[in-house]
Amino acid sequence: MTTYDLVTVVTEDETRAIFDVYDAVFGDQPDYPAWRSGVWDRHAARDGFRVARAYEGTRLVGFGYGYTGEHGQWWTDQAARVLEPEVAEEWLGGHFELVSIGVLEGARRAGVGRGLLDRVTDGLAQERWVLMTTADADDPARHLYARAGWEVIGPGLREGQVVMGRRGVRSLP
Repeated sequence: MTTYDLVTVVTEDETRAIFDVYDAVFGDQPDYPAWRSGVWDRHAARDGFRVARAYEGTRLVGFGYGYTGEHGQWWTDQAARVLEPEVAEEWLGGHFELVSIGVLEGARRAGVGRGLLDRVTDGLAQERWVLMTTADADDPARHLYARAGWEVIGPGLREGQVVMGRRGVRSLP
């Protein structure tokens, strides 16, 4: 059985466990110290930071996290350059920025990604939520987001990516 939690602060050991899942899923960082200093510490210090975690027993099998995106932050400023000006004005600044959802291979296709998405967005104060993902409409991540009400609002920062958005505040029953 998969259990979930949602936290706004993580310990060093918890951060290392998140990195282990991150690295297994994405593998795009050279090592833990580079990820900590280049990505995680900056994101974890932002307003509205929250991370949902999925466990099978005591083993972390997935995570999803985000924070309040604002102008002056790298991703928001880059997205503002590639989105149509009216779209950027409407969606960016004070939005919830879903940075990442990662689920270990053995836990995929069992609803864990959806559970993480639901928990990380549960009760958000922000009325606009954005993320960047693959442009491949057949990719499982795109299916996940579309089923949860996210829509493509423009191109991503690189070829093969799109920015998706969703409106509304929701709470789990």
